[in-house]
Amino acid sequence: MRTLTSPTGTKYSFDPASLCLEVLLTGGPGPFARHEILSSPADLVTWLAGSWLGDTKVVISEPELAQFKRFRDTLWVIARAVVHGDMPSPADLAYLNSCTGNVPEPQIDPHTRQSYWRAPVSGAQVIGAAAREAIDLLSGEQRLRECSAHDCYLLFVDTSRAGNRRWCSMERCGNRSKVRSHRARINGPSTDPSHRPPQPA
Repeated sequence: MRTLTSPTGTKYSFDPASLCLEVLLTGGPGPFARHEILSSPADLVTWLAGSWLGDTKVVISEPELAQFKRFRDTLWVIARAVVHGDMPSPADLAYLNSCTGNVPEPQIDPHTRQSYWRAPVSGAQVIGAAAREAIDLLSGEQRLRECSAHDCYLLFVDTSRAGNRRWCSMERCGNRSKVRSHRARINGPSTDPSHRPPQPA
């Protein structure tokens, strides 16, 4: 679960239900490059601390940061192709396959029986874990979705029982849709000036 900020400054919760899709929130290729938040290895360490890794020690090198960004950007291209019914390029899929070699060592706590990764965790291991999850997601029957809002790019796994999740967050896009529908019923089509091109929160 991440707390994001909309272009208008509103904070809302977003749960992509996937580590690999959470990776996409750090920036991306093309129009998403302006939203880059990883300028140093320390930035990635801080960001990972906000994921389910929690206080697990993570050590990131400069080359691993560059590799992480390349993995993220490639995953963006592949995931968007899949969610729109297109075939990802063989080159992108081959690169994704090549990222799976290094993985964290899973451990189990003898007192709580909770699983965790043996520390320290390297950048290559983070990439490997995310890449393996991405392959399972993209090749399986899990329901990869894009938010239904016309100006939202966020991707998530629909884990709802009915398989009808439409929005990245009801606090954000779901609520905006309800407001627009209400206004349209009363006043006709919306002329809300806040409608704008997609922007990562």
